[in-house]
Amino acid sequence: MKHHRLLTALALAALACTIVAATALGGGRGRLYQFRGDVLSASSSSLQISITGGNHPALKALIGQSQNETFALGARSEILVWSNGVPHVGSAGDLHPGDNVTVNVRAKIGSSLAELLATPVAVVGDRGAAHAAGGKPLFLYIGTVAGGQSGGHVSLHVTSGNWRGLRTMLGQASVDQTFTYDTGTIFLLWQGRVPTVIEPSQLKTGDRITVRVRAPRGSTLAQVEATAASHIGDHEPGQPETKSS
Repeated sequence: MKHHRLLTALALAALACTIVAATALGGGRGRLYQFRGDVLSASSSSLQISITGGNHPALKALIGQSQNETFALGARSEILVWSNGVPHVGSAGDLHPGDNVTVNVRAKIGSSLAELLATPVAVVGDRGAAHAAGGKPLFLYIGTVAGGQSGGHVSLHVTSGNWRGLRTMLGQASVDQTFTYDTGTIFLLWQGRVPTVIEPSQLKTGDRITVRVRAPRGSTLAQVEATAASHIGDHEPGQPETKSS
């Protein structure tokens, strides 16, 4: 009887350790640390960027550190090169100085910057030099489709966004807002890390989407909503954690 109780206790302890470990790693994949900036140099094994932004965990790890940091590229690092709003799989050779990139690293909660830099990057998104600092500011809204889309408009139940986007929401009576799209708007459906161009009609009520609008600095919500979105992503990975600009 005592032997049975001992085995039961050990099994429960092992299960508890497994749950704690899985929780710490964000369900086995780790927390997303997202850095944004401009490429300084790149090789088959490393990528150096001048960091201009990122999500909260990334910026917290950067406190007191240099703006210029070098990230590790590994055999499983994926490089997505964007052209006219559409991504394709690229290589380190496509990363050129001045390109505006997003660097996604998956690591345990509370990782130091040194640990993040030593962890091979999961995904690098390269949008080219044309998207570097100097263009119109990005207004980012994250939420769920509320009622689908029609006639060049998509209804969004806003739950998050970057600083500029959320600032326009201050004082609004409702978090349900309507954004504009046109023939120049790219609609992408993400399945894991693989994006596929879709039609606007494929958006479904309840889908988690991101709406990106490029508009003049200081635009009101009404002005942003009247500007056609440049990109609408369906189930885009990592974006719920992106709350800084």
